[in-house]
Amino acid sequence: MVQGYVHSLESFGSVDGPGVRYVIFLAGCAMRCQFCHNPDTWNMQTGTPYTADALLEKAMRYRSYWGENGGITVSGGEPLLQIDFLIELFRKAKEQGIHTTLDTSGNPFTREEPFFGKFQELMQYTDLFLLDIKQIDDEQHKILTGCTNQNILDLAGYLSDEKKPVWIRHVLVPQRSDNDEYLDRLRAFLDTLQNVERVEVLPYHTLGVYKWKELGLSYPLEGIDPPTKERIENAKEKLRTRTV
Repeated sequence: MVQGYVHSLESFGSVDGPGVRYVIFLAGCAMRCQFCHNPDTWNMQTGTPYTADALLEKAMRYRSYWGENGGITVSGGEPLLQIDFLIELFRKAKEQGIHTTLDTSGNPFTREEPFFGKFQELMQYTDLFLLDIKQIDDEQHKILTGCTNQNILDLAGYLSDEKKPVWIRHVLVPQRSDNDEYLDRLRAFLDTLQNVERVEVLPYHTLGVYKWKELGLSYPLEGIDPPTKERIENAKEKLRTRTV
């Protein structure tokens, strides 16, 4: 039986997909985003082990609150690092008629096997993807996250080809991603996709800085303030968050 390593659970999530959702935050992430507000999720081994049945049992206690639009969202960390567990969890959720949403950075995505075959199976049980595109420029993406974005953009294209519903999320970070050129390039890329139902701008915040200090880590964005209201509105206008 496959076990998943869970960082935390949220019973009444309202920002991670449609409706009221039971949000499962899995442990483990290979990216090192400079703005990460949950660096305590990076190490998978710090998570609490659960079976899919045990998690579904906990989630189902709240089903009466979900209404027609709600369901289960799996976030992280990076949930695709635990793809075997995801497949089992979402398969069993769909057997119960539950709406499933996956919140991912796309970082583990590859068209190589065995991952790609597993991902194709996971797609059968996933109703909606929340895909985080941190930075459209590959070199800037490497600075911001420590990783390339090439496979992430490939994932976006693949989901479009497969007509799988996607919400795009973009964290707006001053001096990193809050640049009109990058915002325009991101919008141009999104215009090539056929499946984007919504675009969300997530303003950078400093609420997780204390976690870096607790872990003995140096915070990379020290001294960078959250974006102004004007820059947030500018990003929303350029990415057309209201019209997608």
